[in-house]
Formats: sequence, C-alpha cells, structure tokens
Amino acid sequence: MKYFDYAATCPLSLDAAEVYLKTATDYFGNANSLHDVGGQAFALLENCREEFARMLGVDKRGIFFTSGGSESNFLAIEALLSLGKEKGNHIITGIAEHSSIHSSLKRLESEGYTITYLSLQSDGLLSINELIQSIRPDTALIAIQHINSEIGTIQPIDSIAKICKENNIYFHSDFVQSFGKIEHKHLNVHLDSFSFSGHKIYGPKGVGGVYINPSIRWKPFLPGSSHEKGLRPGTLNVPGIAAMTVAAQKATEQLSVNIIKYRECRDLFLKSIQPIKQWSIIHEAPVEFQYPGIIGLRILGIEGQLLMLELNRLGYAISTGSACQSGMQSPSKTMIALGLEGKDAKEFFRISFGQNTDMEDVKKLGDSIVNLVHSLKQ
Repeated sequence: MKYFDYAATCPLSLDAAEVYLKTATDYFGNANSLHDVGGQAFALLENCREEFARMLGVDKRGIFFTSGGSESNFLAIEALLSLGKEKGNHIITGIAEHSSIHSSLKRLESEGYTITYLSLQSDGLLSINELIQSIRPDTALIAIQHINSEIGTIQPIDSIAKICKENNIYFHSDFVQSFGKIEHKHLNVHLDSFSFSGHKIYGPKGVGGVYINPSIRWKPFLPGSSHEKGLRPGTLNVPGIAAMTVAAQKATEQLSVNIIKYRECRDLFLKSIQPIKQWSIIHEAPVEFQYPGIIGLRILGIEGQLLMLELNRLGYAISTGSACQSGMQSPSKTMIALGLEGKDAKEFFRISFGQNTDMEDVKKLGDSIVNLVHSLKQ
C-alpha cells in the first residue's frame, strides 16, 4: 500500500521506537514517585521539557505534556478561561477548526459563553477584517489553528496575535499540523497557548503537549490533579514523551529539506493530473500561505469517498478529510467553511506527503486518478 495520508498520522520512526523501548524498560518509574527509580524518570522528563522549550523558544515552565493534540486543545482553552468570565464570555473561532476545539467550545456554550464562528475566504484563509469586526468588548478568547489539516492553508498567526494583544484577548492556536513541519519559533512567544502532537511528526500516538504562557494564572479543570502542576490527571507517558522528543528533534532539523521535497511532490502531482484539469478544483492559498505537504481537491461530479475507495483498491491510501471526522456522513468542516454544501462538499478528498513518499509513486497516484476519472466520467 502506497501511503498518502501523512496529515492523519505518520509511522513511528526507528529512532523514536528505540528510545521508547529503552525508556520503557530502563526508566519505567512513575515520575511523581519519590524513590530513586521515580527520580530517574522525573529527570528524563525534565530533560525532555527543557529540550522542547529550546526547540520552541519558550519558557520551559509553560510546557506541559499530554495524551495528544485533542487533550492539549481542551486543557489550553479551559486553563485560559479557568478564572471565570472576568475577561468576558465571548469567544471567536473558525468553522474549520479541529473537532476538539469545537467540542470544547460547545461545552462552554452550555455555561453561558457565546461563540462566533468565522468562515474561510475562497483561498482558504480567514478574513482579518471579519475577525476584527467580530471582536466585542466581552471577547475573552480567539482560537485559530495554524495549518488547516484538510487543505494545508497557513493562517496569518502573527497578525491575529497582534490583534489579540491590542485588544487584551487570549489567543490559542492549534499547532498540531504545523509543529515540526514549518518554522514557527518566531510566533510562539506571541501566543498565550498552543498545542502539538507526537504522531504527526513520526513519534508515538497517545502523546503530545501544550504551551501555556507562565504569566497566566489558571486553575485545574479537575481539582486535585497532581500531574503537570495540576493541569491534568494521570501518570505521564514518559517513554512516549522521550520518543516524541527525539522525533521532534529530527523533524525540526529537517524542516527545510522536507519543505523542498514536498514542493517537488506537489508540483509533480498537480502536473500529473493536468489531463483532468477541466474537472479539478484545487483548494489552496498563495504559496507563502500554503503548506505544500497537503493537497485538498475536488473532482467535479465525483464523490471523494468513491475515489478514495477505488484508489484503496489500487493500493493507494488517501483520505476524504480529517481522520477525526472519518465515517461521518456530513461534509468536512473546511468545505462548509468555504461555503460548499451538499454534493459539492462531498467531492472533497485529500493527498498528503511524508518523509517516505516516493516521487515515482506520486506520479503513479496522479496517473491512477486521471484513469479513474476518465473511466467514471464515461
């Protein structure tokens, strides 16, 4: 099977796997235990925290380890708003945000918060003017993802952060698709919180992290939690954290090399589907706001799920959007945010590249799509 779904998850790297096994066998103690075995695990955990702080360019006191991006998004939002509605009860977010953001905000709605959902422009970017016009005197939080997981557009986080500072509004960003894939160290200190995950960068599943600015006062969502300064309950996955750290080191070291490769893959794929150009719609932003490793597209008149299943039969793994929405009958949130609905929205499918992507396979994938489309059109 030729894998083209790296935006959903990545295989565990050999380096990360080796570190996971060694840590699980040699540093198996509970990092909260007071004996020497626990102390060894704690020392390793703190080394990982310091390394993430270095890679991210932030204060290590703001780094907390979690079970993944979804928990990180939830904990960040709850922490920022944990002191009650003293800053207001209005939140701004995007229609295309990850389901973990939407579910967290849905809970807050039941507690009296009001949510404004922003749509996307035709190029997949938020309108800064619409964002500014949505701000109210009681706006407490803005939550906008960095890279859209379905079409790969890169939101102008720096501009949004500046607006938040000027209006004394907390700003959280979902960095799950951008961490280890594009450079964002210069942005990190301007955010109040951001989330990241291990399995998107060839680390293990079930582990991630969140940064919360240490200057912000917050209360634990679950009173009595003793792990990560009370931010979350449950014994930390030290082997997973150590493996994620190794994966993150390698990912950040190879940023520029990977970007060049994915641009070449993107160009080759788009060239290979030129024979069906009249039916193809590529959802993308200008190059400076587009992550090249994700291609979101539609073939007019053909459901994305049908193409996905036919390509699976031919030995290619692609997707019809975010894996967190897989199996749902409703169209992807990104298509809805773009103003598409019904059959048009269900035409969407996604191609995403990774470190193991072979250029010859990219060409063959494009050719296979062309052949399938011609066959289905006939």
